Amino acid sequence: MSGVRRVVAVVLDGLRRDQVLPADTPALAGFAQAATRYAAHRSVFPSATRVVSACFATGCWPARHGLAGNGVALMEQGRLVPHDVGRPDFMDRLRAVRGRTLLVPTLAERLAAAGREAMVFSNVSPGAARAHDPDGHGWVLHRAWAHGPGLRPLSGAEAVADVTLDAAGDVRLTDAFLARALDGRKAALAVLWLGEPDASQHAHALGSPPVRAAIAAADACFARVRAAVAERRAAGEDILLVACSDHGHQTVREVVDIEAEFVAAGLKRGSGDDTLVSVSNGTSALVYLHPDRAADAPAVLRFLASRPWAGRVLAGAALAEVGQAAADGLLCAVSMASDDAVNGHGVPGSAFAAKPAAGKPDRLGCGQHGGLGEAEQAPFLMIEGDGFAPGATQAAPTSPVDLAPTFLRHLGLPAEGCDGKPLQSSAPGASDR
Repeated sequence: MSGVRRVVAVVLDGLRRDQVLPADTPALAGFAQAATRYAAHRSVFPSATRVVSACFATGCWPARHGLAGNGVALMEQGRLVPHDVGRPDFMDRLRAVRGRTLLVPTLAERLAAAGREAMVFSNVSPGAARAHDPDGHGWVLHRAWAHGPGLRPLSGAEAVADVTLDAAGDVRLTDAFLARALDGRKAALAVLWLGEPDASQHAHALGSPPVRAAIAAADACFARVRAAVAERRAAGEDILLVACSDHGHQTVREVVDIEAEFVAAGLKRGSGDDTLVSVSNGTSALVYLHPDRAADAPAVLRFLASRPWAGRVLAGAALAEVGQAAADGLLCAVSMASDDAVNGHGVPGSAFAAKPAAGKPDRLGCGQHGGLGEAEQAPFLMIEGDGFAPGATQAAPTSPVDLAPTFLRHLGLPAEGCDGKPLQSSAPGASDR
């Protein structure tokens, strides 16, 4: 295996950049001294895991890959039907409706065409895991969904069904990742997407002891991966090691039932009216209007702009500015209002949240994300390997769409069709100390 180039990426879901501190994340703090750190790294919009996963996997914005959010509506037999992208069967439904899943190639597809393979070990929602490889070009290992090439279902010892969505589950998934992606099949791209600290931040106040414990546990998982990468490098492998998160969190200050507000304003005839549909994406919402009601678009936009909970109403050109497109009946997106208010644990950043679909919790005072608020748009990114200066800080903006072309460049593969740019291309001297 000497000289083989590989990429290893560890994602600590929901970890804000300002949470990377020596007290709670000693491994990441130490890694920052050896890697290039990206001080202006931002999420996509919505700043939510399932859509970020698709951007991570394709190097493209939602307008290009076609997955608009964590929750979306699809036009099915002339009706707007809301869907939870996190469900394990969502990608199958998307294929049935559209005739295909994502609209551009994933890293798994590109690698398979080059005779190499991608392995993704994920402890977030099954829909987010499948967004990396919805068509089965590589390997996806998740507690509720596991497939090999050709969408071959995995079970028993090949699966990871014993993993739970908590710190203990992250440890078990890391065990499997180390044994099977690094020492086992030696995948060209090996991704470990941890469920913490995101899961704990949705359930507890930001900065609280349970959240800090979850952050420390995720950091310990990264430390194990870094040590394993050091061993593989010593054996002659050229590994690009990436540590990052997908979004940050803000404290929920109030939950807004947008659907009920549409009904109260006379814009919907009732909860069953599917000609105007608002789909929650945490601290943002995607608003769909049936083509038969196109004349009502100005009234809907005016109403949304008048609401105190609507921070930004993004329609037309403004949708394009955040990487979205007015497709599938999407009229606009709403980034819920946010501010820099500090919670009881001294953590700044609060926001309104859109009421989730029935059966999903809406927790005041806990963490949430999805919008354009400063804190939720402040994930972290560090990269160590060929083309990245140790201990450097890059001030230029980056986002998850830059990761796929960066990985492909390290692997010596073309990145045509990506919206992002390879980060190795930064000009010498462009980094700040």
